[in-house]
Amino acid sequence: MNDDIDLKEEVSDEVPERRDFAEELLKIINSDEPPEQLKKDLENYHENDIAAIIPELTKQERIRLYKVLGVEKVSKIFAYLDDVEEYIEELDSEKAADIIESMDADDAIDVLEELESDKKEELINLMEKDSVEDIKLIDSYDDDLIGSRMTTNFIAFDKKLTVKQAMRVVIQEAYENDNITTLYALNEDGTFYGAIALSDLIRAREGTPLDDIITTSYPYVYANETVEECIEELKEYSEDSIPVLRQDNVLIGVITASDIVEVVDEELGDDYAKLAGLTEAEDLNEPLFKSMRKRIPWLLALLALGLVVSTIIGKFQGPVMSAGLALLYSFQSLILDMSGNTGTQSLGVTIRVLNDEDFKGKRKFLYVLKEMRVALCNGLIIGTLAFAFIGLYLTFVENRPAWYGFEISACIGIALVIAMLIAGLDGTLIPILFKKVGIDPAVASGPLIT
Repeated sequence: MNDDIDLKEEVSDEVPERRDFAEELLKIINSDEPPEQLKKDLENYHENDIAAIIPELTKQERIRLYKVLGVEKVSKIFAYLDDVEEYIEELDSEKAADIIESMDADDAIDVLEELESDKKEELINLMEKDSVEDIKLIDSYDDDLIGSRMTTNFIAFDKKLTVKQAMRVVIQEAYENDNITTLYALNEDGTFYGAIALSDLIRAREGTPLDDIITTSYPYVYANETVEECIEELKEYSEDSIPVLRQDNVLIGVITASDIVEVVDEELGDDYAKLAGLTEAEDLNEPLFKSMRKRIPWLLALLALGLVVSTIIGKFQGPVMSAGLALLYSFQSLILDMSGNTGTQSLGVTIRVLNDEDFKGKRKFLYVLKEMRVALCNGLIIGTLAFAFIGLYLTFVENRPAWYGFEISACIGIALVIAMLIAGLDGTLIPILFKKVGIDPAVASGPLIT
C-alpha cells in the first residue's frame, strides 16, 4: 500500500451544473397534464422552490395550482412567500383561512401581520378555535421574547406510558405535528419532564418503560426570556428542537433549529444595522416611512454634532477668505458627514438585501427606487432643519443680516439634499454592481462610499 498518495489529484475543481428547478416547475405547470398527474409531479419539489416561481405565474395559473395541490401543500408554500398579502387577496376568505389555519402558528402570525386589520379579523373569525388559541398564545409575547419565536407543532405524552403506547401516540399525531424527531415527556400536571429521540423510541422494546429512554437533563428555555439572553446558549446545542416552558414549567411550545437559525440571522442583522448607523435591521419589503424612521435618528444626531463642529471651524476662518466663502467652508464637514452616513446606511441595508435569493429583476429595480425615495425624504428633512437652524444661528448668534444668514443656510440645505440623495444612490448601486461582476460588495463597497 502506497502511503504517499497525493489526494489533491483525486479532487476535481469542476462543479457540476445543478438542476434548474424553477425552469422544470414552470414547464410542468404550463403543461396540459391532468390535475392528478400534475399534483403527483409537483409533490416531488420542495415548497420553497415552488414558492420561488409563484410571482412568475398569472393569477389564473396560481388559482389552478392552489386547487391542484390542496390546502396542506399550499400552506407550506405560503410560509416561504414574500408579499404574501398579494396572494391571500386572490383567494376567497374561507380558502385563505383554511390555508393559514394549516400553517404552524408562528408562520400563520407572520402572514396575518402582513394583512390589513379588517382582513386579518375576518380570517381569524373563520378559523378553528384551537388554531386561533395557538396564534394568540404566540402573539401574546413581545417580539424580543423567546415565546414569540416558538411553534406549537410538537408531540408530547405522559412519562408513564410504555414504549408501545408512546409509539401509538406518535402515529396518531404525526399527521398534524411533523416535528417528530424529538418527542417530549410530561409529568401528570403537564410540566416538562424530559425528551426522547424518535430513533431511541423506535429501537426500544415494546414493554420498556419510557423512563429508561428519557433524557431528563434535556436543555430548555422559558417563554418570557429574551432572545438576546438565550441566543448564545441556543447556538451551542445541535438539537432539532428545544422545549419552551411557561414560568410554572408547563410545556407550551418548542423552538426549532430553523427558528434558531432565523433568530441568529436577525440578531446579526441588527448588529450589522447598528454598525451601519441604523436603529435596527431593514428588510426588502419594508415600507418607505418605516425605513425612514430607522435611519433618521442617527442622521439627526449627526446633524447636531456637525453643527457644533462647523461652528468651531467658523470661529477660526481665515482673514484671506471672503466672509461668505468662509461661512460655506465651515459647513463643509457637515455636508460630507451627512452624505457619508447616508451612503453607509444604504450600503448596510443593500449588502443584507443582496443575500436574499428573491432579489432580482423587478424587485431589484423597485428596491433602488425605494432607496432613492428614502435618501431624498431624509435629505429634505435634514436639509430643511439645517436651513432653519443655520439661518437662525447666523442671524441671532453671528449677528448677520437675516436675508444673508438664510441665503447661506439655503445653499447649505440644498447641498445637503443633493449630497444625501447621491450618497444614498451610490450606497445602493455600488454593491449591486460589485455583486454583478463577482466582487465581494462587503469588502469593496465601504472604502469607495466613504
